[in-house]
Amino acid sequence: MNEFAPVLDDEAVAVPRVLANDHVADVVEALNREPRETAIELLCAVPFERLVEIFDQPELESAPELAEALPRAKAGRLLTAMSVDRAADILRELDEPARSELLGALAPPLRATLLSILGYPEGSAASIMTTEFVSVPSDWTVDRTLDYIRKVERTRETVYAIYITDPQTHLLLRATGLRRLITGEPQGSILSVAPDRMPVTVTPLTDRETLAQTISKYDLLAVPVVDQGKILGIVTIDDIIDTMVEETTEDVHRFGGMEALDEPYMKMSFLAMIQKRAGWLCALFLSEMLTANAMQSYEGELEKAIVLTLFIPLIMSSGGNSGSQATSLVIRALALREIGLRDWWRVALRELPTGLVLGSILGIVGICRIALWQYLGLYDYGPHWILIAATVGAALIGIVTFGSLSGSMLPFALKRIGFDPASASAPFVATLVDVTGLVIYFSVALVILRGTLL
Repeated sequence: MNEFAPVLDDEAVAVPRVLANDHVADVVEALNREPRETAIELLCAVPFERLVEIFDQPELESAPELAEALPRAKAGRLLTAMSVDRAADILRELDEPARSELLGALAPPLRATLLSILGYPEGSAASIMTTEFVSVPSDWTVDRTLDYIRKVERTRETVYAIYITDPQTHLLLRATGLRRLITGEPQGSILSVAPDRMPVTVTPLTDRETLAQTISKYDLLAVPVVDQGKILGIVTIDDIIDTMVEETTEDVHRFGGMEALDEPYMKMSFLAMIQKRAGWLCALFLSEMLTANAMQSYEGELEKAIVLTLFIPLIMSSGGNSGSQATSLVIRALALREIGLRDWWRVALRELPTGLVLGSILGIVGICRIALWQYLGLYDYGPHWILIAATVGAALIGIVTFGSLSGSMLPFALKRIGFDPASASAPFVATLVDVTGLVIYFSVALVILRGTLL
């Protein structure tokens, strides 16, 4: 149901009243469900201050397109009133000439700041930082600092972190929190309430994962971005959450065996969805053709022992599942920096016995299943059913071990050559193990069943 249906039938004045009174998060959620034309019409009707609040929400989908659709003068005012980091996000997604036109409508100082942020690589600390932070000279008093915060708090991303700089060199000296400031002596120096240590900082090119780990490790609300001792801006925890959700979503898409979607699922066009998914599916399909080649190589054995074909799905799925498990664990451990590239051999030594034990467990289950079916008369595997059970059990040990080992090593290999480890998707690992699993299965069968069925 249209979220704004009740008001669109009333007088036009009711529309801005509803958008102005609802919680901004609810308004953004409702706008995301509207067609683009309707969303633009509604946004043009809301008060300007409310418009700024709406566009400051990272959850607003298609924000660059919506901003581009606004009158140029209004869009310029909007970018000026928005938080700097959010304005940079919108401009980064715009194509020319719209980006240049909007930048040209801004005041020179703001334009220079935005161009500076846009000049950093996407995903770096400087690309998501805001320059709207509280910074005071070290010779100020607590009382003067509090007065300053009262005057500027509406134009700052956060006032909970106060950064103290040298009045001459502007180098970052200390950082303090608002709580310590409030409880300090009014006439005391601002340095007297600051912890006697250098604040935790990051460089402009620090990646988002390292940034998130730094904020989590030191329990920070914001972390300053510092270049040659001077603070360029800050990255707040809410910015990190937004960017990490976006990055995690991309990793999940890749791990599912497809390209990362750059639009919400329901907003993506049919052709765009096909383009994102078809390439990977074709690649996986071509890889799976190797499975047919492997079976053709053992065509003679299959003709002699048709019973072996009954367990091919079991063998293939077990190897693929074990490989996918190992891949998932290693990719997550790499993302959390629990392990690094140099730890590949430790992971291998851990996965090798793990695969042997897991394969043995599945092998025992497989042997018991064949024996049970044979004794209960549910299926007759022939006079050599014990050898068939031994073949399945031994093959499962080898295939699960290989799956665990290869699945754990693939993310290391991809990261070593510069690819995202998440590209080691579960379907890709399963395809790799399917082909090798068949080779292991029939090789074991040739050894155990030679002279009987083969």
